[in-house]
Formats: sequence, structure tokens, C-alpha cells
Amino acid sequence: QVQVVESGGGLVQAGGSLRLSCTASGLTFDGRLMGWFRQAPGKEREGLACINWSGSRTYYADSVKGRFTISRDNAKNTLYLQMNSLKPEDTAMYYCAARTGPMGFTINPADFGYWGQGTQVTVSS
Repeated sequence: QVQVVESGGGLVQAGGSLRLSCTASGLTFDGRLMGWFRQAPGKEREGLACINWSGSRTYYADSVKGRFTISRDNAKNTLYLQMNSLKPEDTAMYYCAARTGPMGFTINPADFGYWGQGTQVTVSS
């Protein structure tokens, strides 16, 4: 049974930092593209960042480039998202997801088949 569990969300003031973690089990973590997404109320799910199996290739959406850093520890089956210089517009539910299907570098939510329940990030002004 595949389980994807996010943690590390919370309430932070604008300009602050948070580090999200995502632990996956029941799947081949170290051979899989992983991604972080977010969804704010009334908005579509947004792909923020993804990282290839080895960590050698990453992608960031323009909205978070230079502020967020994605990383992974394959020995711990864990994905991270370091978020710095947080803004009120970063407020959303944040999700971790594992790529399923053919190999390929993508941030399209439709290409990720395993999702966590999400962790809430709220940034106050």
C-alpha cells in the first residue's frame, strides 16, 4: 500500500521560512520523479517544483524560483521543500506527489499518481 505523508506546514509571518517534508512508502522512491504542488481556495492546483530520481535535475515555477528549494534523501524515502521569503500569496495547501507512468520530467499534476493529504501553509502579512 502506497502512503505519502507531508508534514511541516504551519502559520508563519511574511518573510519567514518553513521546511516541508514528505515521506513515501510502498513505492520505489529512489527511481521516481517527485514533485511539490499547492492549491489555494478557488484556484487550480499549481506545480511548484520537481526533482529527478538522483536529485541532479530540478524545476521551479516562476512563482517560487529563487525562494523555494526542493531536495530529496533517497536513503530516507523523504522529499523536502525549503521555503524562504514567504509571502501571503504563498498561503495554500501544499501537496507532495510521486510520478507514475512512463519516465519523463514533468510538473503536470496529471502525471503524478500518488498524492499525500497535504499540509497547510498560512503566511500572515
